[in-house]
Amino acid sequence: MSKTINNPGFIVLEGMDGAGKGVQSRMLCTAMKAAGLDVILTREPGGSPGAEQIRSLIVEGNVDRWDDMTELLLIYAARRSHIVQTIKPALDKGTWVISDRFADSSRAFQGVAGNLGLETVENIHGEVVGDFAPDLTLILDLDPTISLDRADARGGNEDRFEQKGLAYQQKVREGFCALAASTPDSRILVDASGSISVVNNEIITTVNTHFGLALEEAE
Repeated sequence: MSKTINNPGFIVLEGMDGAGKGVQSRMLCTAMKAAGLDVILTREPGGSPGAEQIRSLIVEGNVDRWDDMTELLLIYAARRSHIVQTIKPALDKGTWVISDRFADSSRAFQGVAGNLGLETVENIHGEVVGDFAPDLTLILDLDPTISLDRADARGGNEDRFEQKGLAYQQKVREGFCALAASTPDSRILVDASGSISVVNNEIITTVNTHFGLALEEAE
C-alpha cells in the first residue's frame, strides 16, 4: 500500500497505559523524518487546543469522576476537534500523521472494559467520525501487571484510568486483542514486552511492509 507526499498515511499506536506508546510513537516519528517524510506526532485525548482542554477532564481526577457514558462523550468531543483541527488538515496538505491513541481506545476502554458495548461506541463513532479511519493501527500488547507497574513508575497526575485496577486493564487488553484479530490487515498486534529497540524494530518493519517505505530501524 504505497503512500506518497500527495497521499500520506494515518498511523495510530494503541495499547494499555504503560505499554510504551509514547516512546514508540516518538521513535517512529523520528525515523519517518529521517527518511525525508513530512510527519506530525499527535495524541488522544488531545491533539488540538480544544481537545487538550478536555484531556485533563478525562485523564485526571478520581476514578469515579465520570460514568462510562459521560467519559465516552467527552472523548468523542475531543476526538472531533482533533480530527477537524489537526488530523485532516495535515493529511490534506500531504503530511503523514502519527497518533498516540485513536478510536480503538474508546472501543477497548469504554466499549469492552467499561461495559457500554461495542455497538454503543460504534453508534456514537458513526455520528461523530463517520467512516474516517487510520490506514494502520499498531496495538502494543503487554501483560497488564507489567503495564500498570510501568505506568505507576512514570508518575504524574494523569492516572485516572490506572486507578480502575488490574481487572479493568485485563478487559482493555482483551478488547484490543479482539480488535486485532477482527481486522489483521489494518490492526497489527505488537509484542511490547521486549526492549525499546526490539519493539521499535518490529514497528519499523511493519510500517515499511504496510506502506512500502524504507525506514531505518533503531540501532
